[in-house]
Amino acid sequence: MLVADHEECALRNPDLIVIGAGAAGLLAAGTAAAGGGRVLLLEKMPRLGLKLAITGKGRCNLTNIEPRGAFESHFGDHGNWLQPAFDAYFSAALMAFVQAEGVPLVTERGGRVFPANGRAPDVVKALVSWVRRQGVEIRLRHPVSRLRVGADGRISGVGAATGDLDCGAVVLASGGASYPGTGSSGDGYELAGRVGHTIVPPRAALVPLITCPAPDRALDGLGLKNVRVWLLVDGQPVAEGFGEMGFTTFGINGPVVLSLSGQAVDALAAGREVRLRVDLKPALSETKLRARLDRDLASRAAEPMRSILRGLLPKPLVETCLASMGIRGSVLGSRLAAGQREALVGWLKGMELAISGHRGMNEAIVTAGGVALEEVCPETMESRRVPGFYFAGEVLDVHADTGGYNLQAAFSTGVLAGRNAVGLTAPR
Repeated sequence: MLVADHEECALRNPDLIVIGAGAAGLLAAGTAAAGGGRVLLLEKMPRLGLKLAITGKGRCNLTNIEPRGAFESHFGDHGNWLQPAFDAYFSAALMAFVQAEGVPLVTERGGRVFPANGRAPDVVKALVSWVRRQGVEIRLRHPVSRLRVGADGRISGVGAATGDLDCGAVVLASGGASYPGTGSSGDGYELAGRVGHTIVPPRAALVPLITCPAPDRALDGLGLKNVRVWLLVDGQPVAEGFGEMGFTTFGINGPVVLSLSGQAVDALAAGREVRLRVDLKPALSETKLRARLDRDLASRAAEPMRSILRGLLPKPLVETCLASMGIRGSVLGSRLAAGQREALVGWLKGMELAISGHRGMNEAIVTAGGVALEEVCPETMESRRVPGFYFAGEVLDVHADTGGYNLQAAFSTGVLAGRNAVGLTAPR
């Protein structure tokens, strides 16, 4: 197989051109080639799988072993739309494939699946090796500027760096708009829009949130485990999550925050008031927590509150708690008024943070929005507007929370698109 930059293309009139060599594009290209198609994979960046190589903080959370129903629920209203893709290729098949390509896997807490050595680049290397063996031609530094549609309304090729290229089908797997430095800069939306597709406005999803005021400097880097978090919009709870969160210089981050961030982004865009309520002691009811606090105050009556609260909170959070309650840290436990005790229990069970914004696309793990799903056939991933034009991955208006769900969707839609595209245009 050739890996080219801008020199003359060796593959004349391929059956299929795949745009984008991320998770979806690699699976689409390799699947189509394995099915007998002549496949050309175009990637505008100098290397393949750049975004895949940094997913999961460089560890690559490939998928999740949750049962289908629970898995699909993470995509909200779009879970049903993905059913044909998951029928075609789901977690067990992906795991077997990756391990057969020489990358052992491990399953961690929450059903998350990672390479055993924790190295995402090894997954990229394995996928690229597999794609090469299928006979796919790869052209790097080769952006696509337009899609070509024939007089009959069918896809006929692309306009690329070296000029027009003819083909029988195209798979658009250019990614979303998050982490643009990896090549996922949203240009696929423009390509699809120019041939008549509706683009649901892209926005950041799975993104850190900004609080107002910013957290105290002492909280920067503090992580909290096993907390329950509610997203409040105009004072009403609209979603909740359980897990880990952390403080940053600008606000909050962590898995549970990221999972709620998509709804927070949309609410902020609509001009709504957004807050997060955090239960720091979800294992204790208010009654049990009050009893625990009473016992601590009685047994440590001669100690200052600054010291007593260390039994309930991480040290950096103690001063924030005291300041929020208007309690001096030097006040002895025996001097804490009944009303202050009640207020303290309420704070521990419902610390609130005002959300004033979110970080940008360069920090968003995935993009919400994209090609409208009603314009794509879920059984084939083919455009309902332009025959021979297929979609795969994050360019579609579908996303989930963290845990391996988004990558599985990329792989699954890639396989389904690749199968159907080569079925349409296999050599005659």
